[in-house]
Amino acid sequence: MSPKEKTILSEEQTFTYFEKAPTIDPGEFQKVIDSRRSVRVFDDTKIPEDIVRTCIENGLLAPNSSNLQPWEIYWVSSPEKKRELARYCLSQIAANKAAELIVLVARTATWRQHAREMVTLFTSGPDKAPAMAIAYYKKIVPFVYTQGFLGILGFLKRIAFFVKGLSSPVIREPVTRAHLRTWAIKTTALAAENIMLSFRAYGYDTCPMEGYDSKRIKKLLGLPRDSAVVMVIAAGKRTEGGIYGQRIRYDSARFIKKV
Repeated sequence: MSPKEKTILSEEQTFTYFEKAPTIDPGEFQKVIDSRRSVRVFDDTKIPEDIVRTCIENGLLAPNSSNLQPWEIYWVSSPEKKRELARYCLSQIAANKAAELIVLVARTATWRQHAREMVTLFTSGPDKAPAMAIAYYKKIVPFVYTQGFLGILGFLKRIAFFVKGLSSPVIREPVTRAHLRTWAIKTTALAAENIMLSFRAYGYDTCPMEGYDSKRIKKLLGLPRDSAVVMVIAAGKRTEGGIYGQRIRYDSARFIKKV
């Protein structure tokens, strides 16, 4: 639409527009916040398998800057493994009563390993990716040299970014193994958020575990030692009240900093 074609709302129309706009009750926000303050308590309601699968698949849509897949999602459906996994979680009351337990793990492989795997997946099977997409994944591999005899290029690149950053802010790319690990963990957390929001959209509640024994979880799921367990999510139908224990409200002046 060109600027000449744009219509300007009259004063009466503008008033009517805001009149029909949905109103938001601040008290409703407070109710939601209060309901999230502590560990959930679930009832025995089962979640349909198709809903669980849809919510988990929504986790794969979490944003990340490189379009690589830096996480894995483990849907622990075996009753024996669910009981064992609940034992390794600090929030055992929620884990024991949850209908489903889902573990999100960051894949801490190198950038090149990620890209190679994605190219292999895209170029095999009946649903091959377009040639342009395959070329993109092949192209991003040489940009991050951090291992082998080409490691010197990665070192020179970090120097170049540092020198450039002295005069202007630049976006930091994950060029080292430590950077890649941090990047993978952050994007895995976004995937966990997608999954929890999806369950809530279907009317179910979720409870991320406040703590867990990552070493035993890795052994239970057969994960490599260098992988990182980012989140254990319990999902189910919340009971009335639905809160186990009340969270103390600390002095906000001490913990909220305006900068």
